[in-house]
Amino acid sequence: MIGLQYGTKLGSNTGRGFVFLLYPTPELWTLILPHRTQILYIADISLIMSYLDLKPGKVMIESGTGSGSFSHSIARTIAPGGHLFTFEYHQERVAVATKEFEDHGLQDLVTIECRDVCKNGFGLVNKVDAVFLDLPAPWEAVASAKQAFRQDKVGKICTFSPCIEQISKTVTALTEQGFVDIQMYECLIRFNEVRILQISTLDEALEMERATEKKRKRALPRILRESFKNRLQQEKEVQNQDDVHEAMEMEEEEGEEEGESVVKKTRVDDDDDVSQKGSGTLSSAVATPSSSRSYAGVFTPDDSAEPREAIEPKNVTVTRLPVEQRGHTSYLLFATFTPATQQSSLTERNKTAVSSK
Repeated sequence: MIGLQYGTKLGSNTGRGFVFLLYPTPELWTLILPHRTQILYIADISLIMSYLDLKPGKVMIESGTGSGSFSHSIARTIAPGGHLFTFEYHQERVAVATKEFEDHGLQDLVTIECRDVCKNGFGLVNKVDAVFLDLPAPWEAVASAKQAFRQDKVGKICTFSPCIEQISKTVTALTEQGFVDIQMYECLIRFNEVRILQISTLDEALEMERATEKKRKRALPRILRESFKNRLQQEKEVQNQDDVHEAMEMEEEEGEEEGESVVKKTRVDDDDDVSQKGSGTLSSAVATPSSSRSYAGVFTPDDSAEPREAIEPKNVTVTRLPVEQRGHTSYLLFATFTPATQQSSLTERNKTAVSSK
């Protein structure tokens, strides 16, 4: 791999596969990083960075650092003039994340510190443009985050919480601290598989159904197959017995009918003799089959009937959701810090001025 260009297709030593040499990106790092905590994935990361209005030159706070998934995406977005202050209360995670930032060349863009921000705050005043809180109790860090925002421009804050009770407490804290435009989002991933289906004729569909049934039977365990076979055999024996009884009953009925027909024929012969003696021969009409050839209730169409139009199979493109779906991860709560709402109103300032006189 050393010395090859990014994008090179490299075959394996055994010749059974290959890999592409890709340039390292935060997206790839998110997929393969060692998990020390729950991490943010691309769907949440993209939504958060969009609402926080991150761009080159921005200064931001992140707490906690965790496995560093979001930290890498932030560093790439705010480079080269921006800076990320990230806080983590677990000392071992801080040590591992520090080494990863150095190995990836992010030491000039990221400052990491081991600190419990819920108790001790961020230690920053009038410094940052955006704040991201991934904490068990984010409402405890809202007041310190308010002090860290730049007081001369609008800032954005986002919290990442898995439970709605955390969201409720955080909303209360944000409202008390004067944040506005409070909104909550839930980002869910839904993959749609695009498939091309072929419309089959009736004969093809029946053949595929038979093949599927054969595969299903072969997949059954041996005991189930034997049980199924025995049951079929029993049903067949019962059916054979029913057929024998039915055949015997039909023979008896036919015997009775033959007896009746002999009696009737004798009577008819006697009548014919009497009729011939009186008025000559009796003409008989012979029924011939009709053009539709209907025999014993079975209808056979004419040879001249037009054949049915054949339906040509067509390809149809459809989409469907796969069986496995990624469900809820966490709720994203956004709010806006505005310097104007942090100051007292004009009426309050006038009252203060009058009282001071």
